[in-house]
Amino acid sequence: MRRRRHTEEHENHERWLVSYADFITLLFAFFVVMYSISSINEGKYKVISQALLGVFNDPERSMKPIPVGDEQPLSVKPAEPLIKDSEQTDAGLAQTNVDPLKTISDDVRDAFGDLIKSDQMTVRGNELWVEIELNSSLLFGSGDAMPSDKAFDIIEKVGNILKPFANPVHVEGFTDNLPIRTAQYPTNWELSAARAASIVRLLAMEGVNPARMASVGYGEYQPVASNDTAEGRARNRRVVLVISRNLEVRRSLTGSGSAHATPDAALRRAGTQSAPPAPTATTAQ
Repeated sequence: MRRRRHTEEHENHERWLVSYADFITLLFAFFVVMYSISSINEGKYKVISQALLGVFNDPERSMKPIPVGDEQPLSVKPAEPLIKDSEQTDAGLAQTNVDPLKTISDDVRDAFGDLIKSDQMTVRGNELWVEIELNSSLLFGSGDAMPSDKAFDIIEKVGNILKPFANPVHVEGFTDNLPIRTAQYPTNWELSAARAASIVRLLAMEGVNPARMASVGYGEYQPVASNDTAEGRARNRRVVLVISRNLEVRRSLTGSGSAHATPDAALRRAGTQSAPPAPTATTAQ
């Protein structure tokens, strides 16, 4: 019986091309990812720059020896309060005949007419406080508390308006009722509080006295619209800057929030029987 000849297998010398193509594809994907990571966000850049300036601008540390013995400490005069109490604030109002709340309200309306017309910003007020309500989409990305580039421009203008006045300011953060579960923001409490704190930080960067300010997050629990619709949820995702007549009014508002507060209720919580004599600011929506 005749043996069959084994045919020689053809060697595929071009197989390396497949591996090479895979390598080139992976290399291309790697550089695309690296480029996207390296793209600079102006908002993040400003925040990081401010933090680095604070670190490197610390006063020089001296190498003086520590005194030992019975050296008498220097007497230090107690610091004056940075925020005046209600009587002093109202007295200054009576002397100047200029209502700071009305001035702030008018200036904000003049500076942000386009945003007010498009219903992305609302300015309203009464004899005790002024509210500047901003849609969260103007300031932050979805599920994030890092201010956007547009937020820096808006808060810069607001900060320049608030800076000359001594009125207390607090920032309220609100969300819709859609749950968020991330390592950074386990619930809407953390997200709303972080957003409010971010705006306070930006105001401080623009020169508003930090001792005048506070931030508070209310999560999803003070809606102004129904969460059953996308439009209602968008209205509930908001940040509100509240400028108060005095410190007592701010304290009364931060306890319950300004969303459903009334001047009479705020006066009762502040322990005041009547509102200070000041013109009432109109409401713009």
